[in-house]
Amino acid sequence: MSGSGYVRIIRMIPPALGNNTADVQRLEQALRKELDTGYVHVPWHLVPELSARLRVWDWQAKVVLFRDRRSLRVVDLLDPADSAPVLGAALDIGTTRMVISLVDLETGETLAETGFDNPQADIGPDVLTRIHHARTPAGRAQLQDLAVTAVNRHLAQLCKENRAAPDRVFLLAGAGNTAMTHLFAGLPAFGIIQEPYIPCTNIPDTLAAQRIGLVMHPEGQVFLFPNIGSYFGGDLLAGILAADLDLKEDPCIMVDVGTNAEIVLGSKDWLMACAGAAGPALESGVSQIGMTAKPGVIDRVAVDPSTRELVIHTIEDQPPVGICGSGMIDLAAALFFTGRIDIRGKLVPDACEGRLKDQDGIPAFVLVDGADSGTGNPICLSQVDLNSLTSAKAAMYTILEVIVAQTAGLAFEDLETFYVAGTFGSFINPKSAISIGMLPDIPVDRFQVLGNTSLKGARQVLTDPDAFDRIMAVKDTITYIELNVNQSFMTLFSGAKFYPHTDRSRFPSVQI
Repeated sequence: MSGSGYVRIIRMIPPALGNNTADVQRLEQALRKELDTGYVHVPWHLVPELSARLRVWDWQAKVVLFRDRRSLRVVDLLDPADSAPVLGAALDIGTTRMVISLVDLETGETLAETGFDNPQADIGPDVLTRIHHARTPAGRAQLQDLAVTAVNRHLAQLCKENRAAPDRVFLLAGAGNTAMTHLFAGLPAFGIIQEPYIPCTNIPDTLAAQRIGLVMHPEGQVFLFPNIGSYFGGDLLAGILAADLDLKEDPCIMVDVGTNAEIVLGSKDWLMACAGAAGPALESGVSQIGMTAKPGVIDRVAVDPSTRELVIHTIEDQPPVGICGSGMIDLAAALFFTGRIDIRGKLVPDACEGRLKDQDGIPAFVLVDGADSGTGNPICLSQVDLNSLTSAKAAMYTILEVIVAQTAGLAFEDLETFYVAGTFGSFINPKSAISIGMLPDIPVDRFQVLGNTSLKGARQVLTDPDAFDRIMAVKDTITYIELNVNQSFMTLFSGAKFYPHTDRSRFPSVQI
């Protein structure tokens, strides 16, 4: 046998009078021996042509395999001389954005990648609206069709750009939060938001692509990451896999800020997780100027040391149209360091140097004048926006304190690495987040940006057969911490609503 991952060249001993094992069983035996596994399933659709193929190919075959909870499954048998790429697709099923990677299953190389807005937003921008829409079979089918049709279109385009047909895509692995996974698979999702908050399934398991309308290989297989519960989805399991948290010797932590702030803490010996609301205030959920990252969005704000003026940077250097989460954190840090906001997060009129305006009776700081913006309108940060940001940063720090200090009994200094995941994490400046009291005051070199861990974890499943067992092991052993029942959360939260904190000794590096 040669090859790796889920694509292998298998060589069999030809049958003879003294070796009369049937052809299907001969293939199964060879695969079990070479893969050191207990059970390999050859599906019925391959059986009618199998005997003729093996004889034409001189008892060799390129075998495409995949996993389910019970066995390794043969997806297809190819001519060992077949040189066309054997492809897989990794999918991040995001609430706002979806991303697809096209992967060469034989080399593990990512050939192409594309992202696009989740078209389910046409029904509702938030998960709650979509779940309500999916209460009827027709609504559920509509939401699934929107997402699947978009995936098919973009996957076909990726294949075209790489001179391949969609039927050369044999495997797809997808990761999303619990609700998005249900809606993508066409499953009832209302139980997720209704007490006692029970999903339809925690383990979607491997299924045929055609069952959910995906256009790829006729017998292509789809793996959707399992979830732990209603608020702990497959995207977080994919993140654990991407960060190798389940393999670490010393405690590490991973934070993924999206619809919620999702946090995993632990090592190879133990893992615990929790989630809480901290993301929407940083993007389009609360702030009037908040936006998800795209061209023209302000992603960085700095202070000119000589003039104390604020200097902005936009994605792709386009005229500014709004600000994303990382830019909002930079802006708050800049306003705090220049005295334009006080320790309560309130705008200081005398320090704002004529940059304040009135918005329906609410003070707002003018970050970009209308003449300089990409919309023709000024980009302003209102006091309401600031209040939302203050609550978001306090919630983040409090969630971290609860899981690290109160639950695990660790100090922040005990963490070997602080991983920051997601699109938000790709842009965030840890120094700014520390300055406003959002992230703990630990050495900056301990922070490591991971980017889109949902996508990375999905790619890993396609190229590393061991990843499947790791996911299932984590799923069965991780501990989920319910913040709603933590009695001290609100007390700690109140202390964290100051800049950087009521207890300044927690942030010794922040000097004002």
